[in-house]
Amino acid sequence: MGDPLIKQSVARPLSAAPAIFVPRSWWPTVIITVSLVVVVGPLASGETSISALTRPPTDVRNSHYLSNRPPLQPAAFVKLPIGSVKPRGWLLETLRRQRAGLAGRLQEVSAWLQEDGNAWVDPQGRGKWGWEEVPYWLRGSILLAQLLDDGDLNAETVGWIEAVLASKRPNGDFGPRRIFGDDDSPDLWANILMLSCLQSYYECTADPRVLELMLGYCRYVATIPDEKMLTHFWQYYRGGDLLEVVYWLFNHTEEEWLLGLAEKVHRNTANWRLNGDLPSWHGVNIAQAFGEPATYYLQSGDSSDLRAAYDNFRLVRKSYGRFPGGMFAADENARVGYRDPRQAIETCAVVEQIRSDQQLLVITGDPLWADHVEDVAFNTFPATLAPDYRSLRYLTSPNLVVSDSRDYSPGIENVGPMFNFNPLSHRCCQHNHTQGWPRFIEYLWLATNDHGLLAACYGPSVVEAVVGDGVAVRVVETTRYPFEEQVVFDITPDSPAKFPLYLRIPAWSKRTEVTLNDVVVAENIAQGGYVRIEHRWKHGDTVTLRMPMDVRVHRWRDNHNSISVSRGPITYALRIGSTKVVVDPTDTAAVDSQWRPVVDLEAWPAFELHPTTPWNYGLVLEELPVEDNFRVEHREWPRSNYPFAPDSSPVAIRCEGKRIPEWTVDLTGMCGRLQQSPAYSEAPTEPLTLLPMGAAPLRISVFPEAGDDRGLRRWRGVASTDLSYTPAASYCSADDRLSAMADGLLPCASSDQAIPRLTFLPRTGTTEWLQADFDQPRDLRSVSVYWCDDSSRYDHAPTGPFDKAINEADCRVPASWRLLYRDGQDWKPVQTDGPYGTDVNRFNVTSFAPVVTTALRIEVQLAPEASAGVLEWRIGGSTREPPAAAQASDNSRDASP
Repeated sequence: MGDPLIKQSVARPLSAAPAIFVPRSWWPTVIITVSLVVVVGPLASGETSISALTRPPTDVRNSHYLSNRPPLQPAAFVKLPIGSVKPRGWLLETLRRQRAGLAGRLQEVSAWLQEDGNAWVDPQGRGKWGWEEVPYWLRGSILLAQLLDDGDLNAETVGWIEAVLASKRPNGDFGPRRIFGDDDSPDLWANILMLSCLQSYYECTADPRVLELMLGYCRYVATIPDEKMLTHFWQYYRGGDLLEVVYWLFNHTEEEWLLGLAEKVHRNTANWRLNGDLPSWHGVNIAQAFGEPATYYLQSGDSSDLRAAYDNFRLVRKSYGRFPGGMFAADENARVGYRDPRQAIETCAVVEQIRSDQQLLVITGDPLWADHVEDVAFNTFPATLAPDYRSLRYLTSPNLVVSDSRDYSPGIENVGPMFNFNPLSHRCCQHNHTQGWPRFIEYLWLATNDHGLLAACYGPSVVEAVVGDGVAVRVVETTRYPFEEQVVFDITPDSPAKFPLYLRIPAWSKRTEVTLNDVVVAENIAQGGYVRIEHRWKHGDTVTLRMPMDVRVHRWRDNHNSISVSRGPITYALRIGSTKVVVDPTDTAAVDSQWRPVVDLEAWPAFELHPTTPWNYGLVLEELPVEDNFRVEHREWPRSNYPFAPDSSPVAIRCEGKRIPEWTVDLTGMCGRLQQSPAYSEAPTEPLTLLPMGAAPLRISVFPEAGDDRGLRRWRGVASTDLSYTPAASYCSADDRLSAMADGLLPCASSDQAIPRLTFLPRTGTTEWLQADFDQPRDLRSVSVYWCDDSSRYDHAPTGPFDKAINEADCRVPASWRLLYRDGQDWKPVQTDGPYGTDVNRFNVTSFAPVVTTALRIEVQLAPEASAGVLEWRIGGSTREPPAAAQASDNSRDASP
């Protein structure tokens, strides 16, 4: 049998035997057996045939639109030219908000978009401003101008493109001149992004200068020696973006040498085909580049390349994505032990994930990728921006109970104000977010190889395309999806024409029904595939797709048995009341922010959201089936026509819950990590309202279950230590914190550099000490010590920003240590029968004969060749080991308690 990832289309007549939906193993779902039914009646003729498919055909080629030329592998779908799809309804309102907000007016705000001193408009490529910001903004703004038919915005984008076209140099290079000083290799990253902008511009204009510049630049890149090709961080990991451009250019020019360049690009890009690991765990790198092997599959034809993209996707979701919303925990990098839903994702990663999913949908035809586009676009992306689209935040979490300007590190990896809504801040996301909704709309519809159309994702829109034997058709899609379950397609060809219309059946949709001109033609359609309706279409034909949106409860068994609640493609989250606090955007901007000196700060304020209602609820699930515990409430459609705001959501879900008093914010200021569910709670049962996750800027979208059965587990509070003490030490490295040993932040491994630590670096071979002073005498019986050791590796241990190599550190467990207590003016050793442990990746517990004292001291003998340090020192009055799932020896990926 062939590789299931690349198999040819398998058509199933609707009268065939029941189809089996095989679930995505990384989704919390069940196997469903469904049957397909055809209505025999007026449509049972040669004019109409209906079938269900798992993949579209690739053995024919669409003659109306440019697709992959041999020897490239045929793609499953063909992208329509820009402008073929236009938004309607709430999608149109969303783009209008973008145009009136930060995306459409960013030149008023961003220092990088000013022409004065900008390397993108300088003929010599010199200037203060000249890196990724301009092309990031253009990638979305070119589309936004076309989708809105906005002449003013179009003129702004064309001005930048004209400057780029004029910057071409004799060697083929263009744009800013950027050379890395350590090896004299060129920085291609910003140019790669600009090439993507030029692709879009060419689709809109067919300007031959674009192909001329792109070919010249590719010739220049082909001359770069391998040792200087795609060096350094961003371009090295994201070389797949250049690979996509080269294939696009080959399809437009048929220049065979471009395939050699493509192989060179792939060869010098980071290896995204590792087995069980990734070359980078940076969040945006993952979202942007995990599919690079699938792009190269178009040239290699090797199914293992295609499979690698799937493996990367599964690995990331299994390791760090065990919660709803389609994204994963990477609040700069994904860090071992930091996968709780309070962890965040960067806005850039969100829009890049949508982009990657769309590319994989076109390449593979797998409806998984369209399902995932909707998951991210509807559940995660809207909450990254203010409802008026005039500000955004760098990071957004599935469980987020405050969104302000505080520094939440090391709860998150990044230092600084990462959760506030600030139009002047978050430099990359500030420009890159613009592509999110325009690109979503651009890929709502795709052409098929058999001269038809696919409704890939659903939303109010209109598409104009050429189908069948060359007939122009207009399809108007009317819907309030994803909030309502019906989608209506009004089909108007210029003349009667026979062609196939494909409808995607989401993996969540049971009992799906399709009607053609008010006649049911298919029902109970297999989930996670396509319905293909081949019909001789005429003016006035209407297709209606109904996808019943049942409430679904997902049990995240490998994330503390937590639960989330979904209806259709939308996940619902606890509505948390909030107060909006306006703050000075210049005082609360990230350190690398730059804005125009003349920006009107009153017109572009930053703001914070502070909770005004409780959030620490567990859901009460007393009814069986569990879905019966939830009641869907349909509300009036918002007059604003924008459904992703707390006060304008057209759908809510009512349920009941209990507060869990032990679930509070922790020492980082973030909501405490989830613990095992169900949780015991004596609190009264209260009514709760759940809103769409994307409409809830503050939210709990991953809940514990709660009950009052005394057999249930009572959660631990977030108290930092068993007994408080004042820390002291013989020495503390200037890079470390004395308070680290008593800050209550649990490490996930001895090599954890993502939380503060106390080390004696650079001292080696000496005798040092750590001390705990108490405000009054204490009756003590045990200590637990978590030692630093930078040689220990726990899967891929967190190493701080940008994948710092772990073997560069010099901290090891000590050669030996002992415990002393203060007796008057003397220090005396405690009496213990057990060893003084130096195990890595766990607390080392030492019990001793009870002492009453005002201080304890750990005397540490450093090894001759290495220093030592401690991540946490706990002191107790009993022999019980401190409760911490940070016992890394169990090889669990999640070290949270």
